[in-house]
Parts: sequence; structure tokens; C-alpha cells
Amino acid sequence: MNLLPGREEAWSWVASSESLRMPALQIHFPPHAPYHLNLPPRHVAGEAHATSRGAPLTETMLAMQTLKQGDVRLTEVPIPSPTDGQALVKMELASICGSDLHIVDYGWLVEEYPLRPGYPGHEGIGTVIDANGTELSNGDRVLVTPAIWDSLSFAECQALGTNFLTALPPDSDQKPDHLLMAQQLGTVIFAAKRLPNLLGQTCVVMGQGSAGLFWNYVLKHLGAARVIAIEPIAHRLEVGAGFGSDDRISDTFDAATRAVLELTGEGADVVVEAIGTKETHGQALDLVRPDGQIVWFGVPQSAELIPFDFDTFFRKRIAAYSPLGAQDELGLSSFRQALKWINDGQIDMSEIVTHSFPLSRVDEAFKAARERANGAVKIVVTMG
Repeated sequence: MNLLPGREEAWSWVASSESLRMPALQIHFPPHAPYHLNLPPRHVAGEAHATSRGAPLTETMLAMQTLKQGDVRLTEVPIPSPTDGQALVKMELASICGSDLHIVDYGWLVEEYPLRPGYPGHEGIGTVIDANGTELSNGDRVLVTPAIWDSLSFAECQALGTNFLTALPPDSDQKPDHLLMAQQLGTVIFAAKRLPNLLGQTCVVMGQGSAGLFWNYVLKHLGAARVIAIEPIAHRLEVGAGFGSDDRISDTFDAATRAVLELTGEGADVVVEAIGTKETHGQALDLVRPDGQIVWFGVPQSAELIPFDFDTFFRKRIAAYSPLGAQDELGLSSFRQALKWINDGQIDMSEIVTHSFPLSRVDEAFKAARERANGAVKIVVTMG
């Protein structure tokens, strides 16, 4: 069950567990294609974002803007015009990712302030209002998954390439904010395609935010015999049980490492770091067994160099990778798989999406995501 890039055949596997509150699930991953360049389709002149299902648009829109580190405000800016290969999307929802917090609060990837209006939202759902001669049609509802440095989803409208848009299932019974979770779940599926055979393996997931919870789910259904979750927030640790964790550790750092070694003997076969601090990136080296594998999924808070214990990495013969680029995957197949799971009811998002704020209160939304209080897991921002 090797999912390394270049594998020619697809594979499928069925697993179920009476101990999990989840149905049996068939997983089908298509071949992992190499990154590609999507050439834009020929531009056909058309009516420029004049209507949305018949309703005229104004010339301006509201958008979030980060004026300085940690300071987000609402601003009014012109509605963008799509260029060749782009469509204009009227945004409906966007959710806050941990990397958004790192950009807004710590300046990750930031060269200067203020940031562009709408940046850095990269998890969104909206409706195409100007297909602009592309293969899409006005009225199409889409999952919006741009590359993070080109992401402007915290705004009422966004113009972006159709290679970053995935059609939502028509007539879906699922809530839009649940379908929205396909962006982050899709990035986890994309990352999991590079893992070796997990049948009977022991895995550690560091962090039980939404990404860590999705990792519990995917690892368990890829055959992991044991998933050990590490998370200091009690509520998140409890939610993790429903997503597949077998053991739950509320300690951090040295105490958590000792607990994992007591459970496993010499460490886990696979460690997923889903927090994104320099301390937890380093701790992953201590949690994995010799010849084990690390997935550095969490994005660090800043672009500063992270201290690295090469001696431990070298002596343990660890394999490690960081999974950037789900939005570059041919056909956006990981996002499509995530949408299918959610739409079919195979994964329940009711405990993931915990809070919602209108765009007019986007500062409160970021505060809730930052403080993680009152059971907060995933925060959604609504545009209308």
C-alpha cells in the first residue's frame, strides 16, 4: 500500500472498527500525479461580474485587512476583475486556519504591512458570479482552495484561477460550513498519500485541533492499529476519541514523550506534528522509533530557522517530510475525496465547526481562534 508519487495503479482498502463512532469506509486514492502547470483556458469576453443570480453587484466590497501584526480591521475596496483563466467568486464562507494566525499574529511570510485585503484566507466556499469564459458557469458553487500566498478568502468576492476551484456536490444535504472542512481534510489526505503501509502500525498525532482530528481519522482508516493523541486542551482531547484516537495524553513536552515511550517501548512508527511550533517540531524526533517516519504538518509561527537535532535524526535513520502543495495536485483529487467523505456522511463535522462570526466581526473571530476558549476548534467567517 505504497502511495509514493509515481505509483501507477490506484488502490482501495476497507476498514471498520466497532470502537469508533464511524461507519465502515472505503478509501480510494487515485494515483498521485506529479505537480503540473494548469494553463489558463482561452479568455472569452463576457459581462464583467455584473450580476449574481440576477442581482446587480456594487463596485466595492468589504474585506478583512491586517493593518499591523495582530490588528485586523474591516475595509471597503473595489471588487476585483478576473483576468484570463480566472473566475470571480462571491464568497459565502471562509474558515480560519492555524497558518492564518501565524501570518496575522506572528508575521509568517509577511514582508510589510498592511497586508492585502482578504489575505490570508485560503479555506472558502462561494458562488461563481463571473465565469469569464472558463469551463465554469455563473451560479456554480465551489470549494475555494488557493495557494496560501495568493489567498484572499476573507472578502466578499475573490478572483482566482479555476485550477483552485472544486465544484460542490449538487443538492448536498450537508451544511455549507461542514463541506468547507474539505479544504483542510483534503490537505491531510494529500499528505497521507506519501505514507507507507500503516496496517498494524502505531501513530502519534501531536495536537488535536481540526488538522490533528482529521489525522486521527485518516490514519485509523488507513489501518493504523493504534493512534496516540497528544493535546493539553481537555475538550479537544475528548473530541479526538470520536475521530479515532486510542490513547490520549494531556501532558506536554518531556512528560508526553515519557508517556509515549511507556506505551510504545521505543517510539511510534509514524509521528504527525500538527501544531506548528519549533518546540513540537523538535519533540517529534524523540517520539518516533528508529527507522520511523515524521510528517511535519504544522506550519511554524515564523520563518525563523528552527533548531534541529541532527544527531537524533541521523542515529534513528528517520524519514521525514512536509506536505506542501495539495492545491497543485492534478485534478485536486484530495479535495474531491474529502468532499465525497463529508457529503456521504462518512465523517461528522458537527464537533469540528464550533463557532461562526460574520465578516463584520472578523476581529472577534480571530480572537476566538487565537484563544481557543469555550470549546473552540474551527472558526468560520460568514460573508453575508
